[in-house]
Amino acid sequence: MLEHAQGRPPGTVAGGTLRRVYTATAVFDVLLPGDSRSLKAKRAYVRPVVAALRKCDVAVAEVGALDRYGRTEIGVAAVSVDAHHAREVLERCERLVASRPELELLAVRRRLHHTDD
Repeated sequence: MLEHAQGRPPGTVAGGTLRRVYTATAVFDVLLPGDSRSLKAKRAYVRPVVAALRKCDVAVAEVGALDRYGRTEIGVAAVSVDAHHAREVLERCERLVASRPELELLAVRRRLHHTDD
């Protein structure tokens, strides 16, 4: 069995109580402006969004529509011991993407997982 740095199994707190860990993920399907007709132009729109999302303390990457001009999918992931906090982080990320006037947020796919899954 794996042990935590303090000599207890991962996912436990002092006293041996097991804690749930939540992983929240979201994929944002985004339509880019009409002038993003090259990968270089596409990157010019995607890079600032990814940088802004990183400030929300999430893992973030372009995860879909990699070979399509004018469209992208951006994925984010957050880890928390509180499901409500994990959802709030995803909501903050969604608001950030939706607030970008140069982008159109077409769809959002969210998932919440916990250690019992």
